[in-house]
Amino acid sequence: MIQRNDPAIETPERTVDAGADEPERAFEVGLRPQSLAEFVGQNALKANLSILMDAAKGRGEPIEHVLFYGNPGLGKTTLAHIISKEMEAQIKITSGPALERVGDLAAILSNLQKGDILFIDEIHRLNKTIEEVLYPAMEDYALDLVVGKGPTARTLRLNLEKFTIIGATTRLSLLSSPLRDRFGMTYHLNFYENEDMEKILKRSGQILGVETEPEAVSELAKRSRRTPRIANRLLRRVRDFAAVKSDGRITKPTAEEALKMLEIDEHGLDQVDRHILQTLIQKFNGGPVGLGTLAAATQEEADTIEDVCEPFLIQLGFLQRTPRGRVATEKAYEHLGVGMPELGKKG
Repeated sequence: MIQRNDPAIETPERTVDAGADEPERAFEVGLRPQSLAEFVGQNALKANLSILMDAAKGRGEPIEHVLFYGNPGLGKTTLAHIISKEMEAQIKITSGPALERVGDLAAILSNLQKGDILFIDEIHRLNKTIEEVLYPAMEDYALDLVVGKGPTARTLRLNLEKFTIIGATTRLSLLSSPLRDRFGMTYHLNFYENEDMEKILKRSGQILGVETEPEAVSELAKRSRRTPRIANRLLRRVRDFAAVKSDGRITKPTAEEALKMLEIDEHGLDQVDRHILQTLIQKFNGGPVGLGTLAAATQEEADTIEDVCEPFLIQLGFLQRTPRGRVATEKAYEHLGVGMPELGKKG
């Protein structure tokens, strides 16, 4: 039997980032939508997911295996919990790095009941051996184990209850084709529109019992990098600022002053984003420059630049990826108030 404190599996209360502190976990969990109707944005995804769940419920079966991919903070974990609630199924939580041994996975799978959901975060970080054990489990609901060693070794097949695996990843390209093909549906979560961000912030403000002016909500939405997790965290910081420096109400001037203190500019860029652009422009004449060189020059991890900073900078049109490296665009020069070289304008 798997105990609740098994490091390879997590209960629903432990589903927020492992590095976050307890108040931060409680904060994020408390703001999560509990149903598809409450979930704001990603309309095409919600429509397809609703059909998938309704059809499965009509047949009295678990839903097919589902894979969510997209940038951090867009709602992959939230959607997994919504699926479990709407399918009235138990959900078990784990992550790719936590599954170190075949025995870990075998213990989890053999304890799943019919209709249960196993959510694997960072599924792209599963090691190859674990991944190969998943293939028959996902396809045939069976677990193939090798018992014994040498000439006496034999293969033992254990039948499993029908269950659903929901995978989440920020790096779809790192998933092997055999694993990716075993998911019945693959959904991409996009960055959110400003209108959706405002709805999310209004809902979060109501849950937190904070009075917010529409202009303040609009300002926060513009600076939230089109990501709900960041929007909710900014709301919390601005709420604290308003409680200490004002009367507790979040007005536009209060929000602007708080965001200025947090060094979040009008486009949602933070100090790290601006440092990357400034380094690219001032040290490398706008590029092109390789990722490793840029990481060394900014003293940031290459993965942080590639996975966290770059997607948003590219979305804003401040950065381009080319075969020769990263290049700052004319919009980046304008945003930083730096004159663009004539050669750069010509290119």
